[in-house]
Amino acid sequence: MTPNSISFNGAGESPLAGLPLLRTYTSKRVSSWDRTGGNDDRLHIPPSDTAELADISGCGCIKHIWVTIACEEPNYLRKIILRMWWDGEEHASVEVPLGDFFGIGHAQTRNFASLPLQMSPQDGKGFNCFFPMPFASGARMVVTSECSSEEVLFYYYIDYHAYKQPLEGMGRFHAQWRRQNPCDGISDEGMTNEEFEFGGENTTGEGNYVILEAEGQGHYVGCNLNIHNLRLTDAWNWYGEGDDMIFIDGEPFPPSLHGTGTEDYFNTSWCPCEVYTAPYHGITMPGGDNWSGKISLYRFHIEDPIVFQKSIRVTIEHGHANRRSDDYSSTAYWYQAEPHLKFPLLPRVEERLPRPD
Repeated sequence: MTPNSISFNGAGESPLAGLPLLRTYTSKRVSSWDRTGGNDDRLHIPPSDTAELADISGCGCIKHIWVTIACEEPNYLRKIILRMWWDGEEHASVEVPLGDFFGIGHAQTRNFASLPLQMSPQDGKGFNCFFPMPFASGARMVVTSECSSEEVLFYYYIDYHAYKQPLEGMGRFHAQWRRQNPCDGISDEGMTNEEFEFGGENTTGEGNYVILEAEGQGHYVGCNLNIHNLRLTDAWNWYGEGDDMIFIDGEPFPPSLHGTGTEDYFNTSWCPCEVYTAPYHGITMPGGDNWSGKISLYRFHIEDPIVFQKSIRVTIEHGHANRRSDDYSSTAYWYQAEPHLKFPLLPRVEERLPRPD
């Protein structure tokens, strides 16, 4: 092969510059089209039922997922669970409430566009995922409705490439949901507001909110973080100041990846309170007056994946020195070689529901 020649099988291409390259894979799709030839192009999922979206044999790579849902039950986006398995594995590599998987928590939707995840009009109810998801011998995807009374109408596309042979050196896609409600903070009684918000020290990282804990070889590619500000005060009530601390391969404190504050990790600044969405970071829900109510942020490490050889622990303080007691939830996204560490038990549906506004 000459230095200027290119071998191409669907991985690693530049999205625009690579378009002229001829390809050898086969384009495939699984969708909810009406098999009778009618227009009922959706799944009807009863309460407490599981529906299989795809069971693909052979090797390939999922390139795009589109979903939209109709359901009359409140908070259904936290009651529907999306799970994925690769290559016949026992434990799911993806286990996330559906709305959180597509980028926003609190069972809410908003129009936003990042590179890997998007919620599209109308009112953010068209969900799109562009994370590539390779597999060597098969892929399986299901959704489980834990709604109590209402049917879920579920429309979807899963677009994938089928390969003649597996691609070498590919990690498997993973996504995991976590919540701490509320975080274990301290009382502000007897303190000035400045002392509560900025005082104290954290010299160990203990008590940080954990976004991801994984073992094996891989790379972390980002998260969305959802915060419900639970502190009721007329004083300055910024929910942030929590440093991100990412521990690689069991390293001690201080970690080699130690940040300077919540808004800084999410690539914003100065206590932001407005909507902003970009390819790799954004604020989809900025909260209300004085940062009250519900906030949702995302940060994707597309250009700067965080590599680990043995393990990773992605954490962030809940307020400086973990003093705040807000409701935190998150979805982490990463790739790794199998097997993966078994996920923590997903909380019961009652424990996943967002708090009232």
